[in-house]
Amino acid sequence: MTMDDPQVDENLKELAGVLAKAENSDLIEAFFRSLLTPAETADIAARWALVKALEQKVPQREIAKNLGLSLCKITRGSRELKKTGSAFEKMLRLARNEA
Repeated sequence: MTMDDPQVDENLKELAGVLAKAENSDLIEAFFRSLLTPAETADIAARWALVKALEQKVPQREIAKNLGLSLCKITRGSRELKKTGSAFEKMLRLARNEA
């Protein structure tokens, strides 16, 4: 599949719905570890750590050093977090049980 393939949106939407129904973090974690390679799993974990670090106002260069991420990825994450109605902010609230 390529990024512009309509099946990407269809499958992502379906997967999001299934994950929302799961309501079991152990199952979701096991699913991710089964679905993704170890490198992909580490990348997703690093990106979530990035979002949390940005929220805590950790400097971008420190995030890059600590997580081994490029400044480009960090800048992108920062832009996403600043957007009105940011999905990052909504997920951070859920993580803090402030839904």
